Amino acid sequence: MDTTQILLTLVVTVLTILLSIIGVQVVFILIEIRKSMEKVNKMLSDATIVTSGIGRSVTGMSGLMEGLKTGLSFVNFFGKKRSSQSQE
Repeated sequence: MDTTQILLTLVVTVLTILLSIIGVQVVFILIEIRKSMEKVNKMLSDATIVTSGIGRSVTGMSGLMEGLKTGLSFVNFFGKKRSSQSQE
């Protein structure tokens, strides 16, 4: 065998080894990306649960405020009515 064949065989062998190592590293990177995406998905699910809970709390507080407002207007209405009756 002459030197070009030996050199070509050596280059092909080295490139094959390097590409195999790179392929294994790419697989590891993809596995890590998948794990990260699962964690992000879980965090988004938890955030959805928290925000829906906060939304329900705000809705409840809004209902409570509306009830208080209605109650106070009811009291004011009867208070004004009594005042006008006692002045007559």
